[in-house]
Amino acid sequence: MKNINDLKYNNKDLITVVTQDFESKKILMVAYAKKEQIIKTINTKKATYFSRSRNKEWVKGETSGHYQEVIEVKVDCDRDAVLYIVKQIGVACHTGEFTCFYRSVNEKGEYEDDRE
Repeated sequence: MKNINDLKYNNKDLITVVTQDFESKKILMVAYAKKEQIIKTINTKKATYFSRSRNKEWVKGETSGHYQEVIEVKVDCDRDAVLYIVKQIGVACHTGEFTCFYRSVNEKGEYEDDRE
């Protein structure tokens, strides 16, 4: 049996985390985590990440109240990304949108907000 020590972290000890809502199946966000945050996520069932801009750990919803209750953590086939399947409490995006992916790209390569 493999464990999270076998994951392929980058040279800053980070791994990509894709977060998906278990009800809507929408991809909510993409972030990063170190092994410590993955362990904390598994133990607390609260999505925990590593903020590259603040250079510290953060629990989603700590300040906003928009938590992510983790239902399952999955590892991709190459072991270089993980998937948090969550119950989203409130919104996932700092803009106030449910998901961070609310822009669509057209055939010209331009994108615009889906909410307009």
